[in-house]
Amino acid sequence: MNPPTLRIAAACAALVIPFVLAACAGGGTRVAKESAPMFTAQRVSEHRGDDDLLTAGLGLAGLRALAPPAFARPEAPSVAELRRRAIWANWRGIADLAPGGGYGELYGSTATVPGREFSALATVPGASKPHRVLVQVPDSFDAGKRCVVVAASSGSRGIYGAISVAAAWGLPKGCAIAYTDKGTGTDYFDLDAGEGVRADGTVGPRDAGLAFPADAPVGATGIAFKHAHSTDNPEADWGRHVKQAAQFALQALDEALPQSAPFTFANTRVIAVGVSNGGGAVLRAAELEGDWLDAVVAGEPSVLAEGGRALYDYTTEAALLMPCALLDPSLGPLPQPPLTAQVAPLWTQRCASLKAAGLVEGNDTAAQARSAHAQLKAQGWTDEALRAGALSVGFDLWRAVAVAYASAYGRYRVGEHPCGYSYAALNPDFTARAATVVERAAWWSDASGIPPGAGVGIVDSRMQLPDPSFAGLQCLRALWQGQGADAERVRKGVAETRAGLPRAGLPVLVIHGRDDGLIPPAFTSAPYVRQAQAAGREVRYWQVRNAQHFDAFLGLPDYGARYLPLLPYVYEALDRVSARLDAGTPLPADAIIDTAPRGAGKPVSAAHLAIPR
Repeated sequence: MNPPTLRIAAACAALVIPFVLAACAGGGTRVAKESAPMFTAQRVSEHRGDDDLLTAGLGLAGLRALAPPAFARPEAPSVAELRRRAIWANWRGIADLAPGGGYGELYGSTATVPGREFSALATVPGASKPHRVLVQVPDSFDAGKRCVVVAASSGSRGIYGAISVAAAWGLPKGCAIAYTDKGTGTDYFDLDAGEGVRADGTVGPRDAGLAFPADAPVGATGIAFKHAHSTDNPEADWGRHVKQAAQFALQALDEALPQSAPFTFANTRVIAVGVSNGGGAVLRAAELEGDWLDAVVAGEPSVLAEGGRALYDYTTEAALLMPCALLDPSLGPLPQPPLTAQVAPLWTQRCASLKAAGLVEGNDTAAQARSAHAQLKAQGWTDEALRAGALSVGFDLWRAVAVAYASAYGRYRVGEHPCGYSYAALNPDFTARAATVVERAAWWSDASGIPPGAGVGIVDSRMQLPDPSFAGLQCLRALWQGQGADAERVRKGVAETRAGLPRAGLPVLVIHGRDDGLIPPAFTSAPYVRQAQAAGREVRYWQVRNAQHFDAFLGLPDYGARYLPLLPYVYEALDRVSARLDAGTPLPADAIIDTAPRGAGKPVSAAHLAIPR
């Protein structure tokens, strides 16, 4: 290998390309292809014609379809069927595709992009379980302006969990897209059947090369999944997962385009992008040593920085208090999630449970709701975040997140959850049962990564009337506030996820909705940006008014009337960092973007979005 100085000089002399010249003029030494991790279970597939990279041939109309693409044999779907359905599910889980929402008209793309996919399993040093990596190389890849967009899945989604974020922007521009599921994903394992998910998404026995062969005691029943049960605390390694995906992209490009090899970090632009947990992952990648990464865009990032609050802390707090607090009339009319009439009595009961436990004051529901609301406000919750959080309460998301993350942070194996939770297919009375062959076959494509969903539910051993989930939630909260070995174990895992500063000179643009009710910016992005800017890092911050966490839920009429999507700003941020790398254009200034809600029954317009130009 040539010495770095000679390699960079040769690149500057030979490649008269704007982005290479800009990199050379900056004087920074880019590392070449480093010693790459060992990749296993490698696969290559071609996707052309009616099975392209971006939408698996579905196009915008197919992605908008309410029913998922069907399996010819539901008990044994093909690899191609699983891939198409996973892409459908992940598009719909992240983007607002509803007519009138603006996708494909005002912003975004569902263009037909033919090409190849390269996939594998990779393991970070010290981890016991692998994460998935996947690279999409379009036939239109521009070898003259080498570009890789590396993305981490949002939430706990599977390998296609960032397709609407990264691929919709990068594939039409001729960039390769590198994904990681960052140690989360939908590689579920059925403990009763002894079967799990292979690298290709199909189901097989433990000895069939599974992506997550769960470690479990003899006789364990139910369902295990990687995020909760790997014993690795994957969040602590999210940055390294992102870098390994980028390394796999270089390997895949060498194989896909041997005539243009070698592809290295010295001659290939790498931009990292993600939203939610994916946004947190790319910010963690930004702090890694080495000049391997060119720019970062992080949307609504789940990140723990100095002066912020840990996800586990505010999630368990919200799970207990928010159902009651939302009954305080001073919050005004709430956006209405489905089943509001059914859950409102449960929220009233939560107020009574909190009062009986000495956690709120007041002799009636109204006073108890005011007390819960005041406590959340004192802890930094804004009314905007609380109103948008009604959806998370209505869908029981707080409990779902807390149960899984307690297991992950504490590195607990199957059957060891300190609050007695487990996962299984459920009967109508919430008792556990064995999963069916058809349910098991669709887990990889249909699940969002954290149960409940795709036929898998939470088994709560502490459940009891009149407030079924209250005792379990108290236990989960005590793992943050209380004492004892389990609490120390969970808090230690949380501490391992604390973010550092991004590398000096690395352009970073952070975007967050000011109404985000799941990952409030006051606890996450705002303290991260303060910390980074105080240290002189090149970090900019866009705060978007009237934007909450879930673009995909804007199809709900009340949410669509009140809130605007965040993805348009993520795409615009990618354009801005790309211009910064191409021509040295300064990053945009920090901004509070004053949007205008579209109101009921109206389509989104450019005036509503008010995207900075």
